[in-house]
Amino acid sequence: MRIQENNKPEIFETIRTIFDIDARAQQEAIKQVKHSILEGSSKWSAKITLNVKCAQGLIAKDKTGKSDPYVTVQVGKTKRRTRTIHQELNPVWNEKFTFECHNSTDRIKVRVWDEDNDLKSKLRQKLTRESDDFLGQTVIEVRTLSGEMDVWYNLEKRTDKSAVSGAIRLHISVEIKGEEKLAPYHEQYTCLHEHLFQHHCNDDKVRLPESRGEDSWKIYFDETGQEMVEEFSMRYGVETIYQAMTHFACLCTKYMCAGVPAVLSTLLANINAYYAHTTATSAVSASDRFAASNFGKDRFVKLLDQLHNSLRIDLSMYRNHFPSSSAPKLQDLKSTVDLLTSITFFRMKVLELASPPRASNVVRECAKACMQQTYQLIFESCCEQGGPTADSVRFWFDFLDYMMRVIEDDKHIYTPVLNQFPQELNVGQLSAATLWQMYKTDLQIALEEHATTKKCSTPEYMNLYFKVKGFYFKYVADMPQYKQSIPEFPAWFTPFVMDFLNENDEHSMDILRNAYNRDKSDNFPQTSDHTKFSNSVVDVFTQLNEALKLLKQMDCPNPEVWADMMKRFSKTLNKVLLAYADMVQKDFPKFAHNEKLACILMNNVQQLRVQLEKIYENMGGAELDPTASQVLTNLQKKLNSVLDKLSAQFVVTLEPHIHEQTNKLGVLLSKIKGPQLQKTQLTAEVDAVLEPLMELLEGSLQRYAQQCEKTVLKYILKELWRITIISMEKLVVLPPLADKALLKQLPQAKIQDVTKIMSTNIQSIKGMSSVKEMMDIARDSERSLTPKQCTVLDAALDAIKECFHAGGQGLKKSFFEKSAELQSLKYALSLYTQTTEQLIKTFVTSQKQQDLPSQEQPVGEVSVQVDLFSHPATGEQKVTVKILAANDLRWQTSSVFKPFVEVHLVGPHLSDKKRKMATKSKPGNWAPKFNETFHFFLGNEGEPEHYEIMFQVKDYCFAREDRIVGVGVLQLANVVEQAGSCAMWVQLGQRLYIDETGLILLRILSQRQNDEVARDFVRLKSECRHECESSLTAPAPGAAP
Repeated sequence: MRIQENNKPEIFETIRTIFDIDARAQQEAIKQVKHSILEGSSKWSAKITLNVKCAQGLIAKDKTGKSDPYVTVQVGKTKRRTRTIHQELNPVWNEKFTFECHNSTDRIKVRVWDEDNDLKSKLRQKLTRESDDFLGQTVIEVRTLSGEMDVWYNLEKRTDKSAVSGAIRLHISVEIKGEEKLAPYHEQYTCLHEHLFQHHCNDDKVRLPESRGEDSWKIYFDETGQEMVEEFSMRYGVETIYQAMTHFACLCTKYMCAGVPAVLSTLLANINAYYAHTTATSAVSASDRFAASNFGKDRFVKLLDQLHNSLRIDLSMYRNHFPSSSAPKLQDLKSTVDLLTSITFFRMKVLELASPPRASNVVRECAKACMQQTYQLIFESCCEQGGPTADSVRFWFDFLDYMMRVIEDDKHIYTPVLNQFPQELNVGQLSAATLWQMYKTDLQIALEEHATTKKCSTPEYMNLYFKVKGFYFKYVADMPQYKQSIPEFPAWFTPFVMDFLNENDEHSMDILRNAYNRDKSDNFPQTSDHTKFSNSVVDVFTQLNEALKLLKQMDCPNPEVWADMMKRFSKTLNKVLLAYADMVQKDFPKFAHNEKLACILMNNVQQLRVQLEKIYENMGGAELDPTASQVLTNLQKKLNSVLDKLSAQFVVTLEPHIHEQTNKLGVLLSKIKGPQLQKTQLTAEVDAVLEPLMELLEGSLQRYAQQCEKTVLKYILKELWRITIISMEKLVVLPPLADKALLKQLPQAKIQDVTKIMSTNIQSIKGMSSVKEMMDIARDSERSLTPKQCTVLDAALDAIKECFHAGGQGLKKSFFEKSAELQSLKYALSLYTQTTEQLIKTFVTSQKQQDLPSQEQPVGEVSVQVDLFSHPATGEQKVTVKILAANDLRWQTSSVFKPFVEVHLVGPHLSDKKRKMATKSKPGNWAPKFNETFHFFLGNEGEPEHYEIMFQVKDYCFAREDRIVGVGVLQLANVVEQAGSCAMWVQLGQRLYIDETGLILLRILSQRQNDEVARDFVRLKSECRHECESSLTAPAPGAAP
């Protein structure tokens, strides 16, 4: 004692300090202790009561896989034994023994045995003192006992060869003589530990020892304090785990002090390990071992529950308790979460609770609560600067700025600290999600109110959208819960975006008008030497592209809202571009004769189409909303139509020149004489014939290629091609009638004009009923092409195609193949080489409405019976025509009316057959009856569908030409349809109706002066009622003829 006092005076000083004892009282106490020591231990005695309660996890020694355990307890020389529990590895004895002990150095030996009564054990009993199998032991120092203890002791080996497992539970009560009034040693230790802990606390700081290594958690104080608690625990048997739990309880009172959470976490982790980690020598459950703790199960559980609640409260305000600016506090935050994890582990493994709150869930709930509180504080802070109003959206801008600062702290400061649950908790994401959820709810309500009042300017709303969008994509979009979802906020801004697009409409139209008028006043100057369009197009699309750029910068993540925006913007494009096209169309006639300006205006429209295509791709191309896409497609078609019209208007100005050069071509062609030759042998003639036209075309096309966009050039080429080919057909191959009386006002008449003339005025042409005069007109007014001329013209067409193809720079060759004009011209040209039979066949099959005049202005009717026969062996065909009567003949004459009917068979292969027959005349009868039958033979070369029967009712005149009363026609195709027999009234008209195709065929046939069949056919189709007898009124019955 004296040596200890001299060597360790600081220990005594510390005791005096922590228990607040004055020096004199301490000296008196030391003297009493020294006296007690000098007296020795001769007077020491104690009464020990030991209750052997139970054991668990004993090793099996019997063949049955069980044991028959009993326990022996020995204190000094006194030994006691429990009863035997048969066939049990977890026995319960609950037997109490009392011992008198007079030596503090004695030990209590508790051994567990397996009782055996077999032959082997009896033999062993004779050889050794121990006949039963050893199951394990525990040895307890008497001097470490005090008061009452209920403890589980692990069973240990006696030798290395022992096979031992399990633990035994003992309840020990010790009454030491002279210390009856003293507190038990564990309570004394708790008092010492708590006073030492308070001694190490200074205000809100706890002096924590610096220690490292595996057992550093067992170091609680500085060197002096640690020596004191270790000496006490060693001398009086205070368990290490009791020390740890006591220190844990002390630290809980200062859990918010710097560094304490880390120590608490480590300490609890080791307490967990002590109870939860079973060893080979212990099969006692963690819960039972903890229940037998000298510290007290309920006391420690209550301590943990209180600590858990306190930690949750503090975590719910982690921004206040663990500020981001303090590194030590951030470390405490991390340790606090570790401590929560240790508490969860303790509850699950030691207390064996079914489903204790998971640490990650607890931290998440606390963090979320803190974020909700933070949102409220931000809201109040912004309100102090001016709350949300209908006149401004500034509040929502500032709010987002505050939120972003908070999230940045959570993301970059708190997330790395709270990283214990990487798969379950990301504080930065949780912060962004929580704040965004609350913000968007408030923002939606505010924007719905703004949508009704709209007191702020459109740019303010658009800027707020960009602010919100930037926040969403930076902090929210990539979070798992939002990654696959469509955000709602763009829909709230739709009214303001539509306002922006409405305003953009007017702005774009103003820019359009100003740009076009300025362009027009400057005579549409080209934007540069390398471009072929003027400035106004650039100005218009600059504005439109700026508007689209703004929409794309909105980067709207909601497909439905984006589709609505694109549909609205497509209407803007439609409105602006069509307005520009209308202005160009309105002014184009003024500039159509100015080749340069006309080309620039057409280039401008083409540039609209090009830029529209680029905008379409920029709007999404194939992925664009179908409605918007359809608007732009229709717009492109309208612009295409505009360009088509402009090019047609421009080429129309060239039409007189083309006609002039085409007429020259026709004159040169007519001078070519001689026999038929191959195309390759006519190069010189082709060049000579084409010289006037090619001079015009090549010069024009070269200029257009320089002045026009490629697409515009092709539009012009198509129109130019169309007019050129039509001109060649109408002016060279099939020129119009040139009768001086009828067509002198139409020097460039088209085939439509000829059709009209032939259809309405043919009866006024004197002598048209004479085939001779018809042939004279043909010779006088038309140029009949020879086979050689046709070949030259065909070769010329090839040269013209090459000119328009321009080596691939002009029209495609496939265009020529599909050209209706070229096909028409080639067809007309081919007619010159067809036989008379082919032409007549074509006429009959194409002229299905020849009787139209008889339906519009009938002059009578003829009753006929027509029968068609075919010889079954030879195929020879015969037509029988029976003329029954005529009726309602409308005719006036000064002499006796002598009506008769001429029947003509018209068709191919009839040159050697009788084609004309006539009835007898019936003088003075306006409704004559004939009843005469005629037979016509068709042969077997043609089909009945290629034939027709013509009926001409005439007035017989002696010594002069018979006059035509009316004409009618019946095609044998109609007879075939009625099974080869037909009885009907054939209506008579003043003439036959012949369409454009028929007139072409007649004109070609009329040029074949040496072909009798052709002459007769042309005469029949051209004859009509004489104008002098064209009255449609029939005489009254009984009137004098």
